[in-house]
Amino acid sequence: MIELKGKPVADDIKERAIKRVEELRSQGIIPKIATIRVGDDPGDIAYEHGICSRAEEMGIDIKQKVFAGNISQERLLAKIAAYNEDQDIHGVLIFRPLPKQFDDKTICKALDFRKDVDGITAGSMAGVFTGSGEGFPPCTAEACIRMLDYYGYDLTGKKVTVFGRSLVIGKPVTVMALDHATVTICHSRTTPEVLREAGKNADVLITAVGRANFLTRDLTGEDQIILDVGINDDGAGGICGDVDPQAASAAAA
Repeated sequence: MIELKGKPVADDIKERAIKRVEELRSQGIIPKIATIRVGDDPGDIAYEHGICSRAEEMGIDIKQKVFAGNISQERLLAKIAAYNEDQDIHGVLIFRPLPKQFDDKTICKALDFRKDVDGITAGSMAGVFTGSGEGFPPCTAEACIRMLDYYGYDLTGKKVTVFGRSLVIGKPVTVMALDHATVTICHSRTTPEVLREAGKNADVLITAVGRANFLTRDLTGEDQIILDVGINDDGAGGICGDVDPQAASAAAA
């Protein structure tokens, strides 16, 4: 079994980013990202801490804005509008999901897609689906493609099956893989027979269902590359992916 580890890929991306930031700073351009967090969700706080740490390592400035969980939608929209106009801010990241009083579609629509570093706007999605290069693809979907590129796996002519059709991972990674591969996308309404056939016949499986042990041995074939980007509660205080470990061991090349 070949294990595709994420850390070497992340390290390579960081090194490239550091060089790019140094180039920009030499030209008098200071890269800056603004983060917007509403409330004190522990997951958001941990994510925010990680973003700030990585940005510091790469020389990117961070402007953090934290709102109380009970603020109005109008105040949040006003801050997004201000960041859209601020020429010193090059990217904006809004921690989601937001509290229930917000209309998520309205918030996403308010952000200028040119500053949408998390791929949440319709403009970013349009860039992915049309291949225009505008906006940014969702980070997890891009990470799947970057992983394959880093390890030298050429998707040209290959068969890829994607489990999951969310706008965060499933749909964008399907479109991105379509540049080179033949892609089948499966979801909650796919029949068990089609699900098994699509899984067994694929060269690459990408699963983003959000269901622990979803990908069992009967859904896999032989000598496959499996990218598991699901995040689930493992029932023991930890997290796990979508793949049954026995299925991965049996199917992976």
